[in-house]
Amino acid sequence: MKNFEGFGLSLALTKSLARMNYTTPTPIQEKAIPLALQGHDILGSAQTGTGKTAAFAIPLVEALLRSQRGTALVLTPTRELAKQVLDVIHQLLGEQSPIKTAFIIGGESMGKQLTQLRAKPRIIVGTPGRINDHLARGSMALHDTGFLVLDETDRMLDMGFGVQLDKILKFLPKQRQTLMFSATLPKSIIKLSARYLNNPERVSVGETNVIALNIKQDVIRIEQDQKYKELILQLYDRKGSVIVFIKTKHGADRMAKNLRRDGFTSEALHGDLRQNRRDKVMQNFRNKNFRVLIATDIAARGLDVPHIEHVINYDLPQVPEDYIHRMGRTARAGADGSALCFVSSEDGRKWKAIQDLINPGQKPDKQDREEKGNKRKFRPGGNNPGNKPRNRSGKKRYSNSSKPRMAA
Repeated sequence: MKNFEGFGLSLALTKSLARMNYTTPTPIQEKAIPLALQGHDILGSAQTGTGKTAAFAIPLVEALLRSQRGTALVLTPTRELAKQVLDVIHQLLGEQSPIKTAFIIGGESMGKQLTQLRAKPRIIVGTPGRINDHLARGSMALHDTGFLVLDETDRMLDMGFGVQLDKILKFLPKQRQTLMFSATLPKSIIKLSARYLNNPERVSVGETNVIALNIKQDVIRIEQDQKYKELILQLYDRKGSVIVFIKTKHGADRMAKNLRRDGFTSEALHGDLRQNRRDKVMQNFRNKNFRVLIATDIAARGLDVPHIEHVINYDLPQVPEDYIHRMGRTARAGADGSALCFVSSEDGRKWKAIQDLINPGQKPDKQDREEKGNKRKFRPGGNNPGNKPRNRSGKKRYSNSSKPRMAA
């Protein structure tokens, strides 16, 4: 499909796509949209950053434009992803659209959400926990929901939303169209799809356990107490926006504060922040008002910021699949990106699990099992070029343009 006109979309949606500069469908859009327009249930998978949101949002909007009845529900694992999905849907609807929407997520005013629901929205985008809250109190009805989207389903299961999803599905009519999208397809997703989907079409683009080839990856063997010094050195060497993944909320706040002390513009993003604060941090990052975003895995998925040039794994993720999603925050929409992973002696099991996911069946390289203890000199001084650290040799480093080498 060379352009979106071949899908036979309504005039209003076609105009919106032109206004959004959507010209050529991505592979996942080219495969999924025609099937969804025909009314099929879909089990879809593709690497992050390949246009999955539009792959389900376009047929969702088209379905509502074709009929005066019926509603659609989109469930996502995080607030940030829900916001990005709703933003795309609003763009597709256009400013003058009569179709109303509701944004139902945790961390926002229940009163504000009740007002949106009383306005009888035809599109609801939200997170499972808050959706269930409204269903339990009777403030939301889903009896006429004919279009359901489960986005980043694997992440929802990782976050423990399986029970919540089952509860929500009980409120939905059996006769509906369901699109389930996931960046990875573990056995739990296949099992879930058998319960939620009706004779689905399987749509897959690329392998789900690989890193995009346009991401240059480096791995550095380093002890925990040396990581911050190494991070400073790496930030000196790299230009452009950086996202640094760390495992704890408190650690994210502390690191952002320390980086500001050392002369880098930095903010933290994690689940303990109020929603308005999270929105402000993301807006400032998108506007390039600061350079380094320190984030927990809340940002591993659904964070679509095109100008992120570097991903640094300060701490390894608890879930191996999140490593792939972290990498997907850079090299969006075909751009080039780079990623760096710190691996300490405490990370053996986590690193092996990641390698088993990415390179199943491959044996660790003997050289990768060796540790070197050379240390770099570190001189504080922030971004002042005159105080830039020297003597950059020493740390154990691996580099590969397509994938990191194996390690024990």
